[in-house]
Formats: sequence, C-alpha cells, structure tokens
Amino acid sequence: MNTVTSQDGTAIAFDRIGEGPALILVDGALCYRASGPNGPLAALLAEHFTVFTYDRRGRGESGDNSAAGAYSAEREVEDLQALFAEAGGSAYLYGISSGAALALEATNRGLPVKKLALYEAPFIVDNTRAALSPDYLLQLERLVATDRRGDSVKHFMRKGVGLPALVVAMMRLMPAWPKLKGVAHTLPYDVRLVDAYQHGTPLPAAQWSSATAPTLVIDGGKSPKWMRNGTKSLADVLPQARYETLPGQTHLVKPPALAPVLTRFFTDHG
Repeated sequence: MNTVTSQDGTAIAFDRIGEGPALILVDGALCYRASGPNGPLAALLAEHFTVFTYDRRGRGESGDNSAAGAYSAEREVEDLQALFAEAGGSAYLYGISSGAALALEATNRGLPVKKLALYEAPFIVDNTRAALSPDYLLQLERLVATDRRGDSVKHFMRKGVGLPALVVAMMRLMPAWPKLKGVAHTLPYDVRLVDAYQHGTPLPAAQWSSATAPTLVIDGGKSPKWMRNGTKSLADVLPQARYETLPGQTHLVKPPALAPVLTRFFTDHG
C-alpha cells in the first residue's frame, strides 16, 4: 500500500501496477480497493498503463478528515489532485457509477485529465424511472448519523438503486454484506455527487462546459432504460464526448468486456 496526502491532511491509500501512461480508476458507491470491480479491471489494463486504484476517503485504508456532516465534493477532487501529482502531473481518468460523477466533476474543475471515460453515472433524466424522493438523502443521512449501517445500505439499495425488496433481503445473507456495512457511512458522499441529477429532468446543458477533455461515455446494453437514457443524455451535453454501448453488459459491467474498450480509447491518438 502507498499513500498520498490530500489538501486537508487526509491520507489516501492507493495501489499502482503496470507500466505506461498513468490511468486513475475511480470507484462508485460502497466500493474500494479490496471490494469492487476496479481491482480486476486494473489487472487487465496494467499491460498498457500504469494503473492507480485508490480508496476514496472514508473507505478501506484511507482516512477522512471531513468534518461531520460537512462533506464537499471539493475534498474528493483534492484527493484526486494528490493522486494526479503522484502520477506525474496528468493522467487518463475513468469512473464508474457515482465515481463517474466524481471523475467528471474533477475534470470540470480543471484537473489535468488527458482523456476521460465514464461508465453509467446514475442520472435520471426522464420519466422512465420515478425521480428520487426529495427526502431520500435526508433519510439516508439520518440512518448514517445513528450508525444504522445495515439500514443505510438497505435504504440506498431499495430507494436509490431501485432493487426489489426480495433482492435486498437476500443480499443480507451474502458474504459481501459486512463489507458493504463497513463503508455505509460514505453513502451520503456518493448521493451528494449525483442528487441534483436524479429528479427526472434534462441535464443542464452548460453544467460541465469546462470538461473539455476527450470523453468516452459508456453504458451496458442490458442496463435499465432510465440509466441508458441518462448516459446518452450525458454524452449529448458534454463538450467533446462520444457514446458507446457494451452489448450484454449491465451496471455491474464485467472487466473483460470493458478493458479492451478503455484500452482502445486511451491509446487512440488519432
């Protein structure tokens, strides 16, 4: 394990494997280096890139100096800024789900992103899925504040992700459940990253006008219609983006299906 120090003094844990241009991978909700898709993905990309995976603040072996209730996306952008410095000053950047929203925010705020790839930021832009309740985030924060970790994950999975109650009940019996509960306190961070774009309205055309890096916006062919519509809409509003669908994939994209697409995009200098 290696660490970098973010601007507020938070230690951010990361791994680095492979050789080649720097590529930083950003996890979505409830994921970190020891539990999530970016570890296996990094192993597949390491033939072509120096790949950085890291624990977002509050997860795994990273610290979190955010004051209670005072989370800001700016702190997570600063965490990435420290990783960019470690990577040599500039890098390719990939994010999945709410991690895609964070990667996009970092690019929009001026981090030196050479190319950006985004997989299914969970934006609700039309009526193909019900908009989230106005008090969804508040309820989640109350559960986290009272350390009701299992209920926090359940609330996120049921109301945020939209999984059926039976599926969530079965998840409680799976070996991964304790890991999910272990990082449940960071769920409000992810929701704050995407909350403004989950109310069934079109994405604001100028929101990411400063995110001018060449961008690949990707979804899975078997993902829900609402998620695919949100992904396509994101590609339409970004300054320099193209849209691609991975046939047969869902939000839980398989690294062997994704790695060749990312490799082509990041190594294409045409």
